Amino acid sequence: MNGPVDGLRKGEVNPDVSEPLLEVRGLRKSFGDHQVLRGIDATAAPGSVTVLIGPSGSGKTTVLRSLNALEVPDAGTVRIGDVSVEFSPALRGRALQRATTRLRAQSGMVFQSHNLFPHLSVLQNVIEGPVLVQGRPREQARAEGLALLERVGLAEKAEQHPYQLSGGQQQRVGIARALAIRPQIVLFDEPTSALDPELVGEVLAVMKDLAAEGWTMVVVTHEMRFARQVADRVLFLDGGVIVEQGPPAAVLEDPREERTRRFLQRLIDPI
Repeated sequence: MNGPVDGLRKGEVNPDVSEPLLEVRGLRKSFGDHQVLRGIDATAAPGSVTVLIGPSGSGKTTVLRSLNALEVPDAGTVRIGDVSVEFSPALRGRALQRATTRLRAQSGMVFQSHNLFPHLSVLQNVIEGPVLVQGRPREQARAEGLALLERVGLAEKAEQHPYQLSGGQQQRVGIARALAIRPQIVLFDEPTSALDPELVGEVLAVMKDLAAEGWTMVVVTHEMRFARQVADRVLFLDGGVIVEQGPPAAVLEDPREERTRRFLQRLIDPI
């Protein structure tokens, strides 16, 4: 299965890997007259965890959705592995569709609000992508789907439907579904923000396990403890630009920029 960097523990560097797995250059996006992204440059190494933080409207979710073309950037380049797409107004129609399909095949997305199919069982939700999109044999996808459900602690829920699960369990199914397509990168869009506080821990625990296994992850979150414990790199966004980036100890504990300090202070003392 793609994703984890074989034979490496978290934090180790593969000497055979000379370039980032993810590379973003000059990413720009506007909605009408509102410029949401103003030129984002970022990279992520294989097996690393990159956490995007910032206030509401800062552009972090748009960055994440641009990585697999759920939002089509106006300009800029996104490369995941050996698949690179240069976005521009000239890229449209069938050429755009082919490019975005190739890019989306490289990543799995875990959404804020689960987005499971309510009429399908848990296992059917997990294997839908591998079977219908990737054309893999159903029995193979079923076996791998059951293994993924075991991995996220939900093997016994395989034949149940999403309405029979808690919010945290549904989100763990969403993680298994993202992994089922064998992505090179897993993208998380505020995966705990819609959960009751007592359910947050079970989702973060699965994410921590994935990070320890060496999955390359890009995470939009307000969970600063997770960022401190798991991230290799933290990017603070505001106004559509990266204001500050670096290791979590630097950005979260001793930020250089006043704007970063104000944001973190509001998380600690919101009143």
